[in-house]
Amino acid sequence: MRIIAGTHRSRRFDAPEGRNTRPTLDKVREAVFSSLGGFFDGGDVLDLYAGSGAIGFEALSRGKDNAVFVDHSKDAVKVIRKNIETLGFGERSTVLPVKAEKAVRLLGQEGRTFDLIYLDPPYRLQDNIAAVELIQESGLPAEDAVLVIESLKEEQFPPRIGGFVRYKEACYGISRISYYKMASE
Repeated sequence: MRIIAGTHRSRRFDAPEGRNTRPTLDKVREAVFSSLGGFFDGGDVLDLYAGSGAIGFEALSRGKDNAVFVDHSKDAVKVIRKNIETLGFGERSTVLPVKAEKAVRLLGQEGRTFDLIYLDPPYRLQDNIAAVELIQESGLPAEDAVLVIESLKEEQFPPRIGGFVRYKEACYGISRISYYKMASE
């Protein structure tokens, strides 16, 4: 795997072995980040169900200040930590080796907020709507936060989840990418 753009462009990193992790393909990551504006001027990213850490690494390379990587798989956490060291993102990265729900609650208790929140759970194994509602209840979205859900193409989400409103959807192969922003009341 490789970082597509930014300060670490073309740098390679590892993904966990086996079929328990399904890394986001380069072409999907490239499309997602192009849709988000390509590059960032600071802010924090939350990479839930991080797997290899690809989303968080791409966001850091493109200008996010900090990334929090969440995964409860011991193999994934080991690979993420190795990748952080290899890429030199140690001072800008936090790894939480717990289930997503616990991480969201912990981050909320710490008062953390995120400009970009990316959910890419194992397909069919997570209730994304409940996860988004918990993210909002925990106060994790920054004022202009964007929340992105990667799911199976067949999975449909409502136009509104809690205070989030979908503003875009796109399909790439078997994946659907749903983009949400906080609704302006």
